[in-house]
Amino acid sequence: MERFQGRTYGMLGTSEMGSDDQPDSARERAEEFNFSEVFVHQMIHSIEFVLGAVSNTASYLRLWALSLAHSELSTVFYEKVLLLAWGYENIIIRLVGLAVFAFATAFILLMMETLSAFLHALRLHWVEFQNKFYHGDGYKFMPFSFALLADDED
Repeated sequence: MERFQGRTYGMLGTSEMGSDDQPDSARERAEEFNFSEVFVHQMIHSIEFVLGAVSNTASYLRLWALSLAHSELSTVFYEKVLLLAWGYENIIIRLVGLAVFAFATAFILLMMETLSAFLHALRLHWVEFQNKFYHGDGYKFMPFSFALLADDED
C-alpha cells in the first residue's frame, strides 16, 4: 500500500487525443463541488425516469387494449356468427356460418394476435433497450478493425 501512495489511475485516452490532452491523475482534475449543479442534474434524471415509467406503462396498456379487442372480437364472432348459424336447421346456412367463423378466426383474429406479438417484441427491443442500456453520453464508438491495427504497427 505504501508503494502506491499518492498515485491514482488516469483517464484512458483515445486515438484522437494527443499526449498533452490526457490528464495525469484524477487529483489534478479535482473540481469544486457545486450543489446546485448536482441538484439540477439529478432532477433531470428523475424527470427522465418518471417519463420513461409513464411511457412504459402506456406501452403495456396499448398491448393490453389490443388483447381486450382480440377477446371481444372473438366473443362477437362466436356468438353472432357461429351460434346464430347453428340456430337454423338448414345445412347451407350452417356451412356458410362455419365458413365465415373459420375465416374470421383464421385471418382476422390470428392477424391481430400476430400484430400483438410483433408489437410486444418491438416494444421490448426498442423501448426498454433504449431506456435501460443506451445513454448516448460516452465516447465516440470506434469499431474494431484489423486494418487499423496494421496501420498503427507501420
